Formats: sequence, C-alpha cells, structure tokens
Amino acid sequence: MIPDKLKRRLAKDRKMVSVTLRMPQDVVDSLKTLAPLKGLGGYQALLKAYVSEGLRRDEAAHLFGPAARLAEALRKRGVPAELIEQASRDVA
Repeated sequence: MIPDKLKRRLAKDRKMVSVTLRMPQDVVDSLKTLAPLKGLGGYQALLKAYVSEGLRRDEAAHLFGPAARLAEALRKRGVPAELIEQASRDVA
C-alpha cells in the first residue's frame, strides 16, 4: 500500500514554490561542473536531484520504513503516542 503522502509526491501537477538559499561560491561552481557530466541542463537541476535523493532516503528510513510501520502498529494497539516518540528518540 502506497501512503497518501507518497501518492501526492508522484503527482505531476504539484504546486511549486521558489526557494532562495545562500551557498558558498565553490559549491555552486562544483554543481555547475558536475551537472552536464550527469546529463543535466544546469546546476539547479542537479541541486534538486540531490535534495530529492536525500529526501527520499530519509523519508524511507523515518516515515515509511520499518520503524515507522512498527510505530503505527503500536499506536493501533493502544500504546500512547508520547511513549512511542520517547522510544523513537532513544534509538535514533
């Protein structure tokens, strides 16, 4: 079963927002150098790819992974959310 949050992520007509962030010039220069080598049109596309990759990895580990499924199973069995959150912090 695909979680609703993940289904929304796959939609092509998602709302977009502009984000401004400051980065060291040498990092931007490296992105500009690597982007064409990875088949991307520019450094912003590469930056988006890196963010997406890290986000997918972290979501899989923390939101959709075994620990998240265990936490959901415990909630369904009446374990208080506060206790689950405390235990999650202990193992993180």
